[in-house]
Amino acid sequence: MEIRRVGEIREVVAAEHLFDGPARVGAAERFLHEPGHHLLIAYAAERPVGMITGVETTHPDKGTEMFLYELSVDPAYRRRGVGGSLVRALAELARERGCYGMWVGTERDNTAALATYRGAGAAGRGRLRGPDVVVPEPRLNHIARNTSNTTRE
Repeated sequence: MEIRRVGEIREVVAAEHLFDGPARVGAAERFLHEPGHHLLIAYAAERPVGMITGVETTHPDKGTEMFLYELSVDPAYRRRGVGGSLVRALAELARERGCYGMWVGTERDNTAALATYRGAGAAGRGRLRGPDVVVPEPRLNHIARNTSNTTRE
């Protein structure tokens, strides 16, 4: 498996089966060209099998952190470490970009997502935000560095 940072629309379109719906070219172009927006795709034999998006957010008194916006793995490749590898790759990118942390929100009953984030090294028990959302609080220094996969731009 190889993880690559996406920079071209054709890569997004080739991986649209990993998104909630078909790729919208205008939205994809805007996402890819917006500083601080990141899309990584995991490939197995050049086939897109997983994707993760991250968005840098900056607050005046905190600095910049990475928001893990979306994670998706092809059903045929689940429970093979693809999701955790993508989370670790995004965390490494966040470190490289000077982010002080990374966070994600998910539903309380989404056990697969919670297991993926904790398996990738998310620290803490998380906080409840509203009735249905848990925010595991991954700190970048707790997420294992991505050493088994290649990440390239």
